Amino acid sequence: MSTRRAVLNCFRRHQRFVLTTHIKPDGDALGSQLALGRLLQKMGHDVYLINSDPPPSNLTWIPGIEQVEVFNGALAQRERIDQADVICVLDTNALDRLGDLAPAVEASRARKLLIDHHTSPEDWFDLQYVRDTASSTGELVYELVCAVDPNLIDHELATALYVAIMTDTGSFRFNTVTPTVHRIVADLLERGGLSTEAIHSAIFDTRTPESMRLLGLALRNLQLRYDGRVAYMVLSRRMFNETGASTEDTEGFINHLLSIRGVRVALLFTEIEKGVKISFRSKGDYHVNEWARAFGGGGHRNAAGAFVENAALDALVDAVLAAAPRYLPQLEASSAGNASGTLSSEDASYLSALLHQKSQASSTAS
Repeated sequence: MSTRRAVLNCFRRHQRFVLTTHIKPDGDALGSQLALGRLLQKMGHDVYLINSDPPPSNLTWIPGIEQVEVFNGALAQRERIDQADVICVLDTNALDRLGDLAPAVEASRARKLLIDHHTSPEDWFDLQYVRDTASSTGELVYELVCAVDPNLIDHELATALYVAIMTDTGSFRFNTVTPTVHRIVADLLERGGLSTEAIHSAIFDTRTPESMRLLGLALRNLQLRYDGRVAYMVLSRRMFNETGASTEDTEGFINHLLSIRGVRVALLFTEIEKGVKISFRSKGDYHVNEWARAFGGGGHRNAAGAFVENAALDALVDAVLAAAPRYLPQLEASSAGNASGTLSSEDASYLSALLHQKSQASSTAS
C-alpha cells in the first residue's frame, strides 16, 4: 500500500491528470472527483475529468460538475486518456466498474493511482491510497488536500467534500462516522461557509410523483424474514411501467426498510433491462459484503450491492434469501418464513450456476 507521501510526490512530479470514477456515480464518487480535481488545478496541473455515466439529476448542482465529461469514445477523449501522466481512479477498485472507459484506461501508459475506501483492491494500480475503515473516499481526499495546504479549501472544494462524506455515511448515521469525521465536517463548514440545509435539500428533497407511487407499491409488498430481522422489497419492471418511474427514482428506498423496528438487514431487488440489481444494507455486526460477493458484487460491511445478468427475478430472490445464514451466522437459528435458511435443491442449483458464471468471468478477466 502506498504512503501519503508517495501520492503527494506523484502530484508534484506530474502535470497531466485524468480523474475518473465508477459507473452510475454517487455523491462520494463525484464529490471526491471534483474535490481532487480542484486541488490539482490549484496546484497548477492540467486536469481532465471524465466518467462512463452522467451524474444523477440530484447531483448536477455541485460546483464544477460541468467540467465532467461523459465518455462517448471520441478520439479527442481517448487521446487525453492516452497522453495523461497519471490516471486517478476514485471510489472503486475494480477495472470493470469503470464501464466503457475501462479499455482506454487499461491501455494508457499513464501511471494508475487508486484513492478508495473499499476492500480487496485489484493489483493493476501503480499507487494506492486506500483505507477501508475510512467513512468515504471523500475523507481520504480531504486528508490529501490538507497535506498539500488546508488553506486551499474554498467554498467549491468544501461543498464537494461535504457531499462525498455526507452521502456515503447516510447523513452521518453509519458506524463509520468517527469523531475524526465530525472534525473534518466542522472544518469544511468553517472554511467553506456551507449551508447544510441547502445541500441536504438539493440532494434529498427531489422526489417525483412517479417515485412516490413506486415507493407505495414497493412498501405494500415488503416482506420480513428470519424472525423479522431481514426485510426486503422487490421492484419489478411491471411496477416501473405502471408508475412511469425510472431506476433513478429508487434512491433511498432501501432506507425505509432499515427504519422498521427489529430489522437488521435490508434488501432491495430491482429488475432492470439486463438483469437484477441487489442492494444490501445492514446494521451493526450484520456484515453483508461477503453475501453480496457471493452473487458477483461486493462493497462495505454494512452497505453492498450486486448485479446478476439475465436473472429470473423470483428465483434470484429465493436464492439470495436462502443463502443468508451462510454469510450471517446470527440468522442460523432463526425462522426464515418462506426462506428456510437451508437451500432447496432448486435454489442450490441456481446459486451454484451463478457462482460458476462468476468464476468463469474472473478467470477470463485474469
